[in-house]
Amino acid sequence: MKINEIKELDTKDLQERLETEVARLQQMKLNHAITPLENPMLLRQAKKDIARMKTELRQRELNK
Repeated sequence: MKINEIKELDTKDLQERLETEVARLQQMKLNHAITPLENPMLLRQAKKDIARMKTELRQRELNK
């Protein structure tokens, strides 16, 4: 997910998307521990997307 897409979402949608992505990352980590993922770079990509979303939420919180 690109930063432009994140900025277009409203705060409520962004929070819901963040919760979904965190749950997906946890599931991917569990699956990877049992049987290695075909593409382990997906874990890194998910972490970066979560960080982008948290950063945007924090910026919105500070700008209020």
